[in-house]
Amino acid sequence: MLNTSILIILISIIIMVIASIISKKTFMDREKSSPFECGFDPKSSARMPFSLQFFLIAVIFLIFDVEITLLIPFILIMKISSIKIYSFSIIFFLLILIMGLYHEWNQGALNWTL
Repeated sequence: MLNTSILIILISIIIMVIASIISKKTFMDREKSSPFECGFDPKSSARMPFSLQFFLIAVIFLIFDVEITLLIPFILIMKISSIKIYSFSIIFFLLILIMGLYHEWNQGALNWTL
């Protein structure tokens, strides 16, 4: 079993070395890495500007969206648990959500600035 594993690893390493030696090497130059616009120089940057504020709002939305979906099982738990345990767990979960929202608000992540 050990000999077979060593043989397989050895064959894999040999094939990777041969493939890297035989493979066609490409050299990066300015013309190949620049965007192509029908043979002309591009008029503007090929990359669009990225809004970090939009990204932060989108991530916050996804986090709270996932947390809201975690609230759905609480409806099913209500049938099988006592009202005291149910109330404590739902209040604790909502308190965590509210604290997270307050933290984001306090850090200024919810302020939309242009």
